[in-house]
Amino acid sequence: MRQSMALHFRKPKNTLEFGGRTAYEAEGDSGEAVRKCPNCHKEIPLSVLQENEQVCPCGHHFRLRARARLRLLLDKGSFRELYGNLISENPLAFEGYDEKLEKVRADTGETEAVITGVGRIKGIFTAVFAMDPYFMMGSMGSIVGEKITRLFEYAIRQHLPVIGFTASGGARMQEGLLSLMQMAKTSAAVKWHSDAGLLYVTVLTDPTTGGVTASFAMEGDLILSEPDALVGFAGARVIEQTTRKRLPQGFQRADFLLEHGFCDAIMDRREQREGLAQILLMHGCGVEAKESAKKSAEESAEKV
Repeated sequence: MRQSMALHFRKPKNTLEFGGRTAYEAEGDSGEAVRKCPNCHKEIPLSVLQENEQVCPCGHHFRLRARARLRLLLDKGSFRELYGNLISENPLAFEGYDEKLEKVRADTGETEAVITGVGRIKGIFTAVFAMDPYFMMGSMGSIVGEKITRLFEYAIRQHLPVIGFTASGGARMQEGLLSLMQMAKTSAAVKWHSDAGLLYVTVLTDPTTGGVTASFAMEGDLILSEPDALVGFAGARVIEQTTRKRLPQGFQRADFLLEHGFCDAIMDRREQREGLAQILLMHGCGVEAKESAKKSAEESAEKV
């Protein structure tokens, strides 16, 4: 007699969306909340991470929420958000997408996977965007692309540099082709900004993958990366299965990118505020911003 054989299927974990290399939070022996570092495997008190900009003493950079990143970077009280009223809909009537958007908005307190706006870094006025890895893994939907495109257009009108922090699992599949179209749209906006003679600096954070990597993330005049950030288009496993070749150690990590010319420098998060301010000054952005503001004031005075 043949025995019945039950097949059990288990849905694989999406390591990007469910935390990946950002380890879990727990309670340590002292009763204080801790987070286990995936690099040194030690339990680090959250208070220590808070004081150290979410960087472990061993140097591992934990993932950072978009607004937390902007607070660390920009002068206090200088940030003004732009296009925060734009909200994704469900253009393809994708089943469960509305519910997922509603849940992630409630969980994160954000309306989309990118925050765009303007602010000052050590007094230097700049346009800035930061992608949030906790909002559907920073996936690029039509509104993400629209907000970034509008920010570049605003920066062109105001003659401002753009600094962008990328973090993404790629295109948002629930929006299909509309999501993929954002690669071309944002790239066109970056080109217009470049043609205007303006500076664009990207900071690649863990992870930056998929269509974001294949578009605006890798189009900066200067491309920086946080230490050990995962950056790539297709996943390493997909590449190995396609090429049938073993990939080298550290493939798609920041050091590998730097060695092979895909980024210009690796910058520790704790040095980014000072480092980016120096980059802006070296490119005359502070002077240009002052001249632009003076010109706008003179034009306004003439109209009055």
